[in-house]
Amino acid sequence: MADLRKKLAEPGIIILDGATGTQLQGMGLPPGMAPELWNLQNPEAVKGHYRQYVLAGSDAILTNSFGGTRPRLDMEGSGHLTHEINLAAARLAREVAGEEVLVFGSMGPTGLLMEPMGELTYDKAVEYFAEQAAALAEGGADVIHIETLSDLQEAKAAIAGAQQATDLPVTITMSFDMHGRTMMGVEPATAVKELWATGVLAVGANCGRALDDNLTAIAAMRTAAPEVTLIAKPNAGLPRMEDTIEAVYDVTPKIMADYSLKFAAQHVKIFGGCCGSTPEHIKALKLTLAHFQPPPLEEVLAQNQAVLVNGNGHDKSQPNDRRERRRIRRR
Repeated sequence: MADLRKKLAEPGIIILDGATGTQLQGMGLPPGMAPELWNLQNPEAVKGHYRQYVLAGSDAILTNSFGGTRPRLDMEGSGHLTHEINLAAARLAREVAGEEVLVFGSMGPTGLLMEPMGELTYDKAVEYFAEQAAALAEGGADVIHIETLSDLQEAKAAIAGAQQATDLPVTITMSFDMHGRTMMGVEPATAVKELWATGVLAVGANCGRALDDNLTAIAAMRTAAPEVTLIAKPNAGLPRMEDTIEAVYDVTPKIMADYSLKFAAQHVKIFGGCCGSTPEHIKALKLTLAHFQPPPLEEVLAQNQAVLVNGNGHDKSQPNDRRERRRIRRR
């Protein structure tokens, strides 16, 4: 199987995949149905989804298991299938990925609030994530990828669970969608320092709101921890409804590809798309980033510091070419 550590040591940027739920809905996933259930009920569609991204040029694909913790599946009445659903997610991805494309075993938040705001204890959270990670590893995942976390304690519990259950490398991203912080108030600089200290292989940002919000978070992480391996997987903007039934994302493949150069300039090593992104976005990213060489790190850090001194770091130049927008279903 492919080895993330070796890939990270090679030149260039590792290209991830794009959205999952959006693509599966385009293949017929009923509205409101948990995508993870299709790992058992419609495996050929899930493999078709994976295959689209491999053909688009993804160096790594995420398993269809974002909502695969037992608490999230309990909400669908399928908690008793936690092992089978995650095992299938990874096995299907491994079958499509072959030996060259990395399989990232995706783990999202439990959907429960951690103590003291909620009733989920740290130890119980570790148990839930360990259960999911073990099944993903058994199915053939190369990496355990934790994504879209907002609570730092839950993020640490997810890492601990993955490390307890497997020997696989772990990567993690949080979502900074509340004016530069996560929904639980975590700042990028705090996140990167505390999460990197747990022994993960890469830290970063995903989902969020606009491209510039994600870029600001990544720049803050780079400034706070220059030595860290960074990963970014931003949305294709925020959806808006047209004709009340169709979600439209204004960030086209060209716009995302052009903007990806700004992430690459921050020495981001792993990059892909989140909500609203498609295989066409990945094709554009692959082509644009193929031969990119980032500026010296010292220069990047100096520029980041200058931005912090002069303002809040938000990039106001993000393009919004509506003539090129793509219509896709809600993720």
